[in-house]
Amino acid sequence: MTTKTSYADRPIPQISLRDFEARIDEITSELIDAAENVGFFTVVDHGLSNDDIEKMFSNSQRFFNLPDNVKATVPWSSKNVGWEKNSQIRPSTGMPDTKESYQLQFGENMNDVWIDESHLAGFQTTSLEFMSRVQEVSEKLMRCFALGLGFSEDFFIKAHDVSRPNSQTVCRLLHYFALPQESDGKVYHRAGAHADWDFLTLLFQKEGQSGLEICPGREVVTEFGIGDTWTKIEAKTGEIVCNIGDLLMSWSDDRFKSTFHRVKAPSEPEDFYGDRYSIAFFNQPCTDATIQGPLKKYPMVTGQQFTANAMRRNFAALQEKLKSIESSA
Repeated sequence: MTTKTSYADRPIPQISLRDFEARIDEITSELIDAAENVGFFTVVDHGLSNDDIEKMFSNSQRFFNLPDNVKATVPWSSKNVGWEKNSQIRPSTGMPDTKESYQLQFGENMNDVWIDESHLAGFQTTSLEFMSRVQEVSEKLMRCFALGLGFSEDFFIKAHDVSRPNSQTVCRLLHYFALPQESDGKVYHRAGAHADWDFLTLLFQKEGQSGLEICPGREVVTEFGIGDTWTKIEAKTGEIVCNIGDLLMSWSDDRFKSTFHRVKAPSEPEDFYGDRYSIAFFNQPCTDATIQGPLKKYPMVTGQQFTANAMRRNFAALQEKLKSIESSA
């Protein structure tokens, strides 16, 4: 049965990138405060218009409207690219998310993974143009975080160079399926509670398609999750919702907070039950980038090692959850 969720209003900082070069010190101060105290913030005046964003949502929806057998021509692979459906299981729930996604990268990992032009003319060009624009926004934020941590201003930009063949940055197109409003005793997890293991996530949402919620409280990156009091994030097309990932939490020696979040299973009449589309841009370092905070709280690892360690920890937590479900059955 659906359990009652505890909610609390929390201020979500909104940060304007207007006049970025002239205001970089002011913006850095605002970002550092948000990273230390909330882990989530929204970015406005970022240079992408609502039309730019809606064009990419239309591009995404064209892909998801294709028959499954056509989408299956670009299946998800271990290179973290391609299409998947109902396959991501969260340790917090032990159940698959009710969604499908198509994961895109900039470089050679996408060889033979772009949907063929005969199925979707212009999809690749539109996607890469959008991804490049979002990368520009990411790099502005990276400059600020580097300054805030005492690194050289281009430190994180070099570590996340998407022009290199070993880049791991991913743009994930997401389609959460419409869900039945009449309860049948089941909980349909759109995206179970989790923390991202990347550097920084930039999320685009469509107006009116709600469901995103956050739960701050983690103090060290090695904790899987903490707390059960949530705050709803309103979906606004023109705002980019950003959250700190485990990588940046580790890189900051736990100074910045990687926040637990989810796309909640609808349970109240006012909740959104229809198809939900979002676009998540995960800034992930090149595989050979070296990662260690200024205080050296954690051992130095490469981008590839950090990702592998995060996946192992996630898998171990999932196994524990499945054992718990099995023992209580």
